[in-house]
Amino acid sequence: MDFAILIPVTLFVCVHLSIKAVVDARTRRQMVAANGSEDMLRSILEGEETRRRQASLRWGTILVALALGFAGIEAFGWTKPTPGVFALLLGATGIGNLVAYVLARRLG
Repeated sequence: MDFAILIPVTLFVCVHLSIKAVVDARTRRQMVAANGSEDMLRSILEGEETRRRQASLRWGTILVALALGFAGIEAFGWTKPTPGVFALLLGATGIGNLVAYVLARRLG
């Protein structure tokens, strides 16, 4: 693996997350400074927390499904990128999304 590619990608991800954190904090501060009703602020923050938990649930489910897909590739002994390998990984991603949707509906 070429680690020279990994460094710029990591830098981009870090910059993206830093900017997102600053923008989210500034938005929250402006909501508090706007002297909105306490119920409105509470509902907005609770909705944001729910979306954050659902995003974590979704990514966790997708990553577990992809791990199972890669385990299937390893179990079948496939070593070359073939349409069957890509189909297995895309199918695992789709199944992960569907399972995350069902779990979010049941928990939400």
